[in-house]
Amino acid sequence: MEIHNPSHRYSTLTFWLGLAGVPIGLAVGLLAATQPSLLGLGLVAVALVVYFFARFEQAVLGLLILRSSLDIFSDQGIPAAFAVGLIGLTLVYVTVRLLTGQIVHTDKFWWLLAGWVVLQGLWVVLLPLGGLGLDGSYFSTAIREWVRLFSWPMVYLLVMQLKDRLPPQTVINLLFIGLVMPLTVASIQILLPDSVLPDLLKPSGYSLSASLEVTARINGTLGHSNTFTTFLFLFLGLTYWKQNQAQQSKPWLLLLGVLAFFFVSTKALFGLMMLAAFIVFLIGPRLSLLNLIAGIVLFALMIGLFGSTEFGQERLGSIAQTPLGNPDIDIWKAILLSQGDGNSFNWRLAQWTYLLEQWKHFPILGYGLGTNKLISSNGLEPHNDYIRALVEGGIIGLLTFFTFFGIQIVRLVQLIRSATSGSQQRTLCLTLLPILLAIPVGMLTDNIWTHTTLFFYWWTLLAIAGWNWNKPNTEQNTIDKTI
Repeated sequence: MEIHNPSHRYSTLTFWLGLAGVPIGLAVGLLAATQPSLLGLGLVAVALVVYFFARFEQAVLGLLILRSSLDIFSDQGIPAAFAVGLIGLTLVYVTVRLLTGQIVHTDKFWWLLAGWVVLQGLWVVLLPLGGLGLDGSYFSTAIREWVRLFSWPMVYLLVMQLKDRLPPQTVINLLFIGLVMPLTVASIQILLPDSVLPDLLKPSGYSLSASLEVTARINGTLGHSNTFTTFLFLFLGLTYWKQNQAQQSKPWLLLLGVLAFFFVSTKALFGLMMLAAFIVFLIGPRLSLLNLIAGIVLFALMIGLFGSTEFGQERLGSIAQTPLGNPDIDIWKAILLSQGDGNSFNWRLAQWTYLLEQWKHFPILGYGLGTNKLISSNGLEPHNDYIRALVEGGIIGLLTFFTFFGIQIVRLVQLIRSATSGSQQRTLCLTLLPILLAIPVGMLTDNIWTHTTLFFYWWTLLAIAGWNWNKPNTEQNTIDKTI
């Protein structure tokens, strides 16, 4: 996408900057007289914007690395402010490039993703119009959820602007720096007792079992142990890819072992389900006896580590007290047991049954974006993203949910077919596809749809996967000027 008037590029930019300077000057004068503290924040924001434009590659890479450390500050609203700021910076940057006749990189998939997010705005519009199960008093809830979704194509678009500036392998390598803070905090949570940890660093994972401590699970800087699990799962897949590509594979094998240790330490059983699905989808297309044995050994090792603790043993043993592990327990008995047995599986069955009954009142369009906890009898997430989609969007919303994953699968298959056989781009896509196929498996029993950090890095990788990996960097700013 390019505006073809390069001769007027700088005059146009000067005009718009001058025009913007008038209201900015008035605002600065007003704030200086009325709210000096807000003026200070405004000046910091202006400085950040200036740095963003002056050192674009450095700024974007910094944002990509920083995101993994922010969820721990959710109570202070930092992740939400980060999302809004990223949206604003992306829109301003793209607008300036268009006004100055410079190229804005997009691809067909980005337009599909952006169109899908725009379609989700239908449920935002219908809510105050009375077309859904709730009324306009919940409009702010729907807006917050839609803004969160809107940040996804913005992340993709922002990363696309690094195309032809930085090598894709370099950007992916730098993403691993985002592991430093989460793993450091997770190590502290493992090594130190909860009594000496500041409240900010105390694990927030929980068990419904009264016999175990609430803080039995680590979460690093990801806010919740389940969010940490999917974050680690993504980087496990990415590390596996790097290990197969690197000339020196031992450091990546070591990192793979470290990530596996922390992955098991989150005590998330749904994570093991995702890992099993990933292994099946990864080795399925090139199944051999050696690959099969390696996959079985790896999964058995993870199960063994998971069951080596009291918490893990209880989680595995609790399956026997559910309809899945005990034919003498039907769904209704499980629902009754859930009121006092502390079994999270039976609790989920009770939650799903109640939400499905509520969905029947508004089956076509549901209740609205982000309203699932408002519909729930206990104010908790449904722990099943398909039921979430059905309750919030009705049958139509569920169909768009399936479409959302369908277009990603098609995109990766297209990239696999178009990439050179044996190339790093093709092997990356062959790794991303099993990761993508494993995510819906985890969605059966958890709220992965709310794991914003997972999707932040997912869209980053998907954008990079679509670059032309064989094309040299042609723009003036290169990696040598960035790092």
